[in-house]
Amino acid sequence: MTATFPSARPAPFFDDVADGPEGAVAHFLITSDGLRIRTALWPRADATGTVLIFPGRTEFVEKYGRTARELARLGFASMAVDWRGQGIAARLLPNPTLGHVWRFSDYQHDVAALVAQAQALDLPRPWFLLAHSMGGCIGLRALIEGLPVAAAAFTGPMWGIRIGPAMRPVAWSLSALARQVRMGHLLTPGQQAETYLIRAPFEGNDLTTDPEMFRHMQRQLQTHPDLALGGPSLQWLFEALSEMRRLRRLPAPAVPALTILGTREEIVDIAPIGQRMVTWPGSRMIVIDHARHEVLMETPAIRARVHRDIAAFFVEAAG
Repeated sequence: MTATFPSARPAPFFDDVADGPEGAVAHFLITSDGLRIRTALWPRADATGTVLIFPGRTEFVEKYGRTARELARLGFASMAVDWRGQGIAARLLPNPTLGHVWRFSDYQHDVAALVAQAQALDLPRPWFLLAHSMGGCIGLRALIEGLPVAAAAFTGPMWGIRIGPAMRPVAWSLSALARQVRMGHLLTPGQQAETYLIRAPFEGNDLTTDPEMFRHMQRQLQTHPDLALGGPSLQWLFEALSEMRRLRRLPAPAVPALTILGTREEIVDIAPIGQRMVTWPGSRMIVIDHARHEVLMETPAIRARVHRDIAAFFVEAAG
């Protein structure tokens, strides 16, 4: 491999909670607008390609250690990112517990730094995208703008947020007003500063039906509290709603895509996902019975199926 991205510096990686393949390497990168993000690379000798992992809101690179392990077993290297404002990337507000972004397009600076790092490291090609939840929103925009991948897989992509019909206009008007009066840094009403995984019991959670995986995700945050992130700011909400509306108006990119959803999805709005996929040439959608939002963090049987389906799709798309 060649030298790393010029701004790259070694970064902490919490191997004690990642449960990923051996040899993980983490770096801090400085984006073109001057913010620090973190990447983690799980290399694999003789890899048949590299999967770029775009995590969801509140997530961090270590959360994808088990996914990286499965991908390595299936022949792929992988690289994940801590988006600005989460993980141990630069937090954007004096209150670091709030999920925040000034403009949703700012995440594309993070994508550009990740791609530059992958290019500098000469990571095995072809490259593929695996994007979850908010990462699916960021990833769709990146694909439209030319992300150099051979195929993309989405799990529970955030192309719409599950908000009741009565509350949707309230979410728009309140977040827009807060932005106008410079109060966008405040926590969205109904959300909490404490991260969901720490405060929620397993019973009735929205993420997974697997108790062991739920405890694993809790342990990650209990062991390393600096990784935790709470509810979103009103600015994040306005920017997310605006970006999802903009994306719905754009045609699908010319990249084969697979989307996987659980039948017990309660976090993202499934209607825009179905609408997008039926108009996306070369796309495929899989719905998994009994799975919740985190299909990559589900029961062992579901996880095995999801990883196999993603790997098979990537291999087929790469030809």
